[in-house]
Amino acid sequence: MSSKMMLKGRILLFSITGCKHCKAAKSKLELLELPYFEVNLDNHPNERATMTKLTNQHSVPQIFFNDKHIGGNAEFQELSDEALQTLIAYVRDNEAPENTPQPLKANELDADARVSDKMDELSSLVEALREQNGIVHDHRHFIRSYPNTFTGEDAITFIAQEKGLDRTAALEIAQQLITKKFAAALKEGIPMKDDKTLYRFMQDWPSNALNAGLAAYKSITLASELSILIRKSILKLYGSYLSNDGKMVDYTGLGQSPEFEDYVQLSAQLQRVQAETLSRGEKLAFFINIYNALVIHGNVKIGFPNTTWQRYKFFNDAKYIIGGHSYSLQDIENGVLRSNRKGVGMLSKPFSKSDPRMKTILHSNEPLVHFALVCGAKSCPPIKTYSHDNVMNELEIAAAAFLESDDGCCVDIEKNMIGLSMIFKWYKEDFGETPYEVLKWVRNHMSLGDKKQHLTKLLEEKVYKLVYLTYDWGSNGK
Repeated sequence: MSSKMMLKGRILLFSITGCKHCKAAKSKLELLELPYFEVNLDNHPNERATMTKLTNQHSVPQIFFNDKHIGGNAEFQELSDEALQTLIAYVRDNEAPENTPQPLKANELDADARVSDKMDELSSLVEALREQNGIVHDHRHFIRSYPNTFTGEDAITFIAQEKGLDRTAALEIAQQLITKKFAAALKEGIPMKDDKTLYRFMQDWPSNALNAGLAAYKSITLASELSILIRKSILKLYGSYLSNDGKMVDYTGLGQSPEFEDYVQLSAQLQRVQAETLSRGEKLAFFINIYNALVIHGNVKIGFPNTTWQRYKFFNDAKYIIGGHSYSLQDIENGVLRSNRKGVGMLSKPFSKSDPRMKTILHSNEPLVHFALVCGAKSCPPIKTYSHDNVMNELEIAAAAFLESDDGCCVDIEKNMIGLSMIFKWYKEDFGETPYEVLKWVRNHMSLGDKKQHLTKLLEEKVYKLVYLTYDWGSNGK
């Protein structure tokens, strides 16, 4: 809580980390020297239900002056001076009624989640192997060179000597380097062999991925937990470099900060996760979280794309090594989350049938992911980090929040006009075979309210004009 003007009542704001609209609302409250309580829904997801029950809204921020619900940031910013002064007087002179949203107690506030500093038991062996003269070097086969590689034979010899083991026992330890994804054979899928087969450590693999070339020696947490840590870390950092009005991000300052270097080291852990063994819910949460984190990382290191060509390159060039394989934004969205479907402007599917990344794709397409992947709407869904055990409910909330905004869907009952986001045109096949089926999908995922009633009426009467809304690709970098 901030502590400026003395209030008998209270101002309370529901928010999420890294939300530009929340930042703008809080900045205005601070400029007005108004103390407020904040309920962060990232740290307290159970409070989402409380907020929705009180407001019938899924987006954030939602702002209360005592028991009076103001709405989101847009409604707050648009208040007239007279209306604002009336509200300030109300909380200054009146205690909060019983039905006023409650702030959280100090002992309920969550500490930041962190990855364990515990090192994997094999990390010291990996380091010793890489530093041993004559083991990792450029191998040649005919006219071709294979930089920074080692043979299974050399690795097993070193381990046998280092550990005082016979070659059979040393082979078992060497195989753990493959199993734990510290290293991989140059030819996909080959286990550790006691011969001249070539292998390469993950950190030595040539790649322009944003987490390449880094050691991932920490004891790996579960993939789903790691993705949450990564997403929370980059969101907290992103929020620190948001301008007070929430409109701009200082990507240069963000990228030069020590905290960003810590984030990059954390992202290196993705090199070794076992993504192919995840359940459907775990894959959804994991890849959504990583996609959204990668967008911010890409904006820092590659730059924000401003033209159609730059956007095409950005979604193909921004990538992470995940479980030993490279995944671009395009690969994650259209390959994994859309069950290997062609995306906008793509001539072929992201993955061929023989591509090892096929093991990670969803077996059936999930259209709800479109509302979880970095959204440019005027309000944010109250979820920016997804959990594997509740991901479908969270995705439904994100969709409802998107459709609450006029950026997602607008209905003019007087003109029989329905406007939909371009998302529903670009990815029509995900929502229905005809425009009418798409509109029915939209209606079925809307919150109760006037917009849904009006849309239902137009669909039942079948007298409407469907238009697609201009998509705002504007940069928020400075």
